[in-house]
Amino acid sequence: MVARGEAKGQVLARGALGRRLRTLAPVVVPVLLAIADSMLVNGLELDLEVGVSMLAAAALLLRRRLPLLVFLFTLPGLYIGYIWFAPMIGLYTLAVRRAGRARLGICAALLIAAHFFPYPISDFELTVYRENTQVLIDACVTSAAPIALGLLMRTRQELASRVEDLTRSLRREDRLLADRVKTTERARLAREMHDVVAHQVSLISLQAGAVQVSTEDAEARAGARTIRELSVRTLEELRHMVGVLRADGGEAAEAHGLAPQPDLEELPRLIEMSALDVTYEGGVAAGASGTKTVERAAFRTVQEALTNIRKHAPGAQVRVRVDPVDAVRGEGSGRSEGSGRAVGSGRGEGSGRGEGSRRAVGSGPGERAGRGEESRAAHGLRVEIRNGPPDATATAPGLPGGGHGLVGLRERAQSLGGTLEARHTSDGGFVVRAEFPYGAG
Repeated sequence: MVARGEAKGQVLARGALGRRLRTLAPVVVPVLLAIADSMLVNGLELDLEVGVSMLAAAALLLRRRLPLLVFLFTLPGLYIGYIWFAPMIGLYTLAVRRAGRARLGICAALLIAAHFFPYPISDFELTVYRENTQVLIDACVTSAAPIALGLLMRTRQELASRVEDLTRSLRREDRLLADRVKTTERARLAREMHDVVAHQVSLISLQAGAVQVSTEDAEARAGARTIRELSVRTLEELRHMVGVLRADGGEAAEAHGLAPQPDLEELPRLIEMSALDVTYEGGVAAGASGTKTVERAAFRTVQEALTNIRKHAPGAQVRVRVDPVDAVRGEGSGRSEGSGRAVGSGRGEGSGRGEGSRRAVGSGPGERAGRGEESRAAHGLRVEIRNGPPDATATAPGLPGGGHGLVGLRERAQSLGGTLEARHTSDGGFVVRAEFPYGAG
């Protein structure tokens, strides 16, 4: 671990050094080239030519901020010291950063003049036509090359900027298209839920109401009343969910009160209506220090676990615990002990056999859900649902299942920064344990 930390530190150091070098190189390298040019042309003896050339080279340090002034400052180095690199680099920078036909034309003419006329001017011989022509051509090439290269670099930068703008525009269009598709799909799901599920649950409520009115058996009347209450509650939650799906904001609309959801206060009522032998141990006051989102996740975890106990471990004794913890810790994913196939896959096979006990609680893989890395919170909420083996004399209800229960619980826990663990117990039962960040430290 120490060696790995040292290696990581070296990589970071090299990365920081590389970034600094990439930043300094474009500033320092031109100055060094101009100094070398001055030394090769004028030697090391300090005189006027060397002084003017060195000042022209030093001026290149400011070429990005003041390109025009720096170029003008390098012209005496070309005229007196006969150096080329400093004025050419200055003209190149001017073409990249301050492109303008008139400005570049005047600066090119100044460079040609500084290159063409000798120092001192009294040494100029107008009658030496052949030599003057060669020097003039050389001066024109010397001024045209940095301008052409600078304009090419400027065009390249503008094209890169336009390509980046086009890429961002395409990404925005892709996001808008994805949002439009998502909105359309939500509306379709809302219609399906309303047309199919609402219709069936309404029929269940009506039939339960009819039984409640017509029967004289007190036990049957109580059961029908419970069924009707559950149906009405299901319809209410379904109505809110359809509203969320139809809303453009989705989760934002839910957060603004469009879909009020159950919390810890409703756990006793949920357990009472579960028709299971449940012992409830609640050590957290609802809304004491946490968020409604976490309480809703805890409620849904208990609800899903009880549903799968009814499916796959009928007659089992159940214990539900909700208590605070000091820290929430994600310990990486890995299969829990005894996890074979998908736990609680929803095939309705949980009978009095041993297979039924292995399928208790849950509808997804019996795995420990984690993020693969450790995460902590100052305070947490632990929810544990533990059931024993199923009663051999009880009849499994044979309810259908889609195999998505534990998968959904795991995703919900991870989205809140928590963990979910589902595993077999040594007595043939099953346990689901979830931990969520809950409240401020």
